[in-house]
Amino acid sequence: MKLSTTLDVPGRLFGEEDGIRKIAEAGFDAFDMSLFRMFENPENYPLCGDDYRNYAKRLRAVADDCGIVCNQSHAPFASSTGDPAEDERRFAVIVRAMEIAAILGAKNIVVHPKQHLRYSEGDNAARLEELNMAFYRRLIPYAEEYGVRIAVENMWQRAAVNGVERIWHSTCSTPAEFCRYMDRLDSPWIVGCLDIGHVSLVDGDIPVFIRALGCDRLQCLHVHDTDGVSDLHTLPYFSKIDYDAVCRTLREIGYTGDITLEADNFFNTHPLATPEHNLRVMHAVGRELCRLAGR
Repeated sequence: MKLSTTLDVPGRLFGEEDGIRKIAEAGFDAFDMSLFRMFENPENYPLCGDDYRNYAKRLRAVADDCGIVCNQSHAPFASSTGDPAEDERRFAVIVRAMEIAAILGAKNIVVHPKQHLRYSEGDNAARLEELNMAFYRRLIPYAEEYGVRIAVENMWQRAAVNGVERIWHSTCSTPAEFCRYMDRLDSPWIVGCLDIGHVSLVDGDIPVFIRALGCDRLQCLHVHDTDGVSDLHTLPYFSKIDYDAVCRTLREIGYTGDITLEADNFFNTHPLATPEHNLRVMHAVGRELCRLAGR
């Protein structure tokens, strides 16, 4: 079981090459290649340029020199807007993200499901399911070509719950729907990435969700903490999720994937500490999670 964290904040603070070095110096085994800027800032982000392959190879060389690996990647999001031309452009960028993940050596790339429709209204949940079946099936040949598995993630949207606007269910946010997606897609190139924080935001039972997915479907994680109200993305044990119970359940099902922290806001909530100090704290907490979850 490798311990990993996202490159997004260290990459923005130090540049991606030095960000990888900082993660390695903090003691992590791996990093998650965050590719959000492929949608955010395409004009200025090297991986959107013509020389993207060589840039990705440079990042791979830095990681190799540091003795660290890219265990997984995160494609840019949102995967859809509802505008056909824009969604086709986004699809092409996601395919490039898959190629980049392969160059870096990632075994999984998280690709958000489409969720541009209001999930809680009418038959939109069913409509989104059919859109996502077509979306992921169209990506499978690229996964085969690049040798990178596509990881589907459980999502959330906002909805009125008992008259109060709050974060609530969306695509794959229940165990039944997530398992159905996996089983309908039925491909070795499609796996599940359970975002632990997202489960808590829709009042889900995290151990129940983990057991429902099981070790075959569940191959990677987004690990962070929330208060059940806001998508805090802070470090485990710094908010309200019972991570001892989470880790016991991962051990119980024989989870074979990695622990990947997606606790980027921990940097923002502890701004007086240096980023290097925050990475060391994150590493220490992550190692404890690995110990508790490991077999």
